[in-house]
Amino acid sequence: MPQGLEHSGTSWKGQQLKHRQSAIDRLDPRARVVAVSAFALVVVVSSDLIALSLALLGALLLAVVAQLNLKRTLRRVIAMDLFMLFLILMLPFTTPGEPIFHVAGLPASQEGLVHALQITLKANAVVLALLALVGTQTATTLGHALAHLRVPDKLVHLMLFTVRYLEVIGQEYKRMRRAMQARAFVLRANRHSWRSIGYLIGMLLVHSLERSERIMDAMKCRGYQGRFYLFDDMQLTSVDLRFGMLVALFLSLLIGLHLL
Repeated sequence: MPQGLEHSGTSWKGQQLKHRQSAIDRLDPRARVVAVSAFALVVVVSSDLIALSLALLGALLLAVVAQLNLKRTLRRVIAMDLFMLFLILMLPFTTPGEPIFHVAGLPASQEGLVHALQITLKANAVVLALLALVGTQTATTLGHALAHLRVPDKLVHLMLFTVRYLEVIGQEYKRMRRAMQARAFVLRANRHSWRSIGYLIGMLLVHSLERSERIMDAMKCRGYQGRFYLFDDMQLTSVDLRFGMLVALFLSLLIGLHLL
């Protein structure tokens, strides 16, 4: 595919992966999973603002190299920041320490402000790194990488089946909602509406359970014995080794700044 064109890697409807081809896509999926896991671990345990700022810059660099879509990435990061906004705003007023300013008579401590800044830097750095290294893989590729890394089979199967059938359950929900609308149902803040929504959720769970039983029976008829057999052969290359060395050096720098 020509450089710069967006491609869609998908193995089923509902798993739409659209991004620009980049150098990140040439890395072994296992190396990407291990690298982002080590990065997240170091960032989460670190408390030095300089180290966290450097980690955020590194994550931004990964996002640029991965050629993430700017609008989609900003939308996801902002959604995560808005989710944490209340916690971050309350930390300066709930953490004991030296007050630096007052709002409506409530003192805001310097320690709470630093803690809020640490959480913000950590969350944004980890999310950007995940989007760059893991978010550019299909669920199938990620599942195979986790299986090769000896992650328990049940966890891998749970992840793959969840991604696979989220779209199916979503379509079932839309079909039932259309059936309710065809019967002149209008959602209002009354007992009838809440009872109808409860019935909808209950029927959705029942249909999902019945579908899962049919799928399991069909898989057993095809010889399924509790595990998937991996036919792809992932091999590390010199590019992966160089990437691993760069990640190790960068993480060593972060650890050194944290320990100083």
